[in-house]
Amino acid sequence: MSRSARRPPAERTAAPAAPSLAVVVVATLAVLVTAADTYVIVLALPDILTGVGVGIDELQRATPIIGGFLLGYTATLPLLGRLADLRGRVPVLVGCLLLFALGSLLTATATGLGPAVAGRGLQGIGAGGLIPATLALVADRWPPERRALPLGVVGAVQEAGAVLGPLAGAAVLAVADWRAIFWLNLLFGMGLAAGALITGRARRPEPVGLVLAVLCFAALALQLAAPSALAEDVTLGLLYVPVVDAVPASTPLVLVAVIAGAATVVRSLAVPAGAVLPLRGLRRLAGEVDVLGSALVVVALGCVVWAVAAADPATQVVADGWVLLPVAALAAVGFVLHERRTPDPILPLRALRPGGAWGALLVNLLVGVALVAALVDVPLFARNTTTPGDQFGAALVLLRLLIAVPVGAVAGGWLCRRIPPRLVAAGGMALTALALALMTQWDARSLDGAASYAVLLAAGLGFGLAIAPVNAVLLAVTGSDVHGSASALAVVARTVGMLVGLSLLTAVALRRFTAEVAAIGSPVDLCPQTPAACPAYDAATDAAILTQLHTVFAGAAIAAGLAAVAAAVLLRSRPAG
Repeated sequence: MSRSARRPPAERTAAPAAPSLAVVVVATLAVLVTAADTYVIVLALPDILTGVGVGIDELQRATPIIGGFLLGYTATLPLLGRLADLRGRVPVLVGCLLLFALGSLLTATATGLGPAVAGRGLQGIGAGGLIPATLALVADRWPPERRALPLGVVGAVQEAGAVLGPLAGAAVLAVADWRAIFWLNLLFGMGLAAGALITGRARRPEPVGLVLAVLCFAALALQLAAPSALAEDVTLGLLYVPVVDAVPASTPLVLVAVIAGAATVVRSLAVPAGAVLPLRGLRRLAGEVDVLGSALVVVALGCVVWAVAAADPATQVVADGWVLLPVAALAAVGFVLHERRTPDPILPLRALRPGGAWGALLVNLLVGVALVAALVDVPLFARNTTTPGDQFGAALVLLRLLIAVPVGAVAGGWLCRRIPPRLVAAGGMALTALALALMTQWDARSLDGAASYAVLLAAGLGFGLAIAPVNAVLLAVTGSDVHGSASALAVVARTVGMLVGLSLLTAVALRRFTAEVAAIGSPVDLCPQTPAACPAYDAATDAAILTQLHTVFAGAAIAAGLAAVAAAVLLRSRPAG
């Protein structure tokens, strides 16, 4: 056990110097951009598949694109959170933004499924690492009694991505193709990385190494993008002609990228300070971040994420569960045993024991289960009732819920200054549980009434109210030396809750639907004279679909109710000492 894990929060290493408000704003904007990117895939996915050579009739092959992002987003979070504790929030913030930009470049230029999956995976790693770094920056700047509101603002911005992502994607797709979305992401990532570097008071990179790195990236970008103005030019097109005919990758641009990249590495090893790549301390850093623990947690989370993300809800709860789940369990057990013995664990589990740290993680897990049910099944309900086949109309119905989440997040942060956080979170999730329970009574015309607006707004408001209290308690009961790791665990808990909740609730609901349909009988039995047009069979099938959706809402209501109880009982914000 590490010495820092044995000491109570008050005796740990002094908190980092308070970051500037400007870098917190830049980090929050980065969270907004990456959160929007998470949801933009909803509209762009069919076009992306076509662009990388996958037919619309092969939608099952979209799993790696979605799963790759989720895998990168979730599995590396503990490592990135620990790096934020060891090497500072701003370096991790800048590094994650650059990874996000590189992933955007690979996705924007992808002509096959492999590069698209790799690009989305890098985007997921970058997007996931931004959240613990940003939450830790907020904790560094504001004391516990004042940080709930800024945490609420960060949560509101993150949830606003769910609203803005599909809208921004639709706006871009109206005037350009899907690749423009990722070119914009590239520009945003590079610009925000520069902004974080400037406002974060970080050590400036030395000029020669910076020029070499920029040259490497520019050559790589031009090679991958191959704009027609260059590739088809009589003179400039020679940049894309292989120097060695038998080696297609021997173009002048590739050679420039390789040489500039190698020179960047050599320069980074040579200069004593301000290196573009932090290579001189890699051996020491590898010892500090616990490489074996990192590998075990990546395997455990990766197996769980992939098993759930790749499952076919019609026939499976998990995909390849007989292999992936035992591997995940073995990796998890090995991880816990290793973390108890290593002097510098990647996740200081003992530091999470005081106060309500584990309670906050449990609440986040249950919130994820309830949230994903609302995100998926509210638009499904709309498409099957009041807006048949209208995806845009269904999205507008979901917007009634989503627009209230950021409002609730800010309100929750403000309320935490006057009311104990556990009561704010419990009240919010109780409100959500009530709203979801009311959804189980909806019929085919319910969305036409004004009451549905109130129910959806209440559900979104409740989800939002729980964001700031949970993060505030988690950061209050852990020391500043593990804020990055604690924030990473909070994100992991919610993401795993969403993945497991989606798979489990969908599987249960489909079983009920199958049973209902089997009980209906065939159209021939119900309408022997006109089996091809049988109103009784159609009505019974529609009722079975409603039963399926009601089942998901009921499960989500139970999860939200359990989250409310857990918040009221376990979210204790007094640090142990």
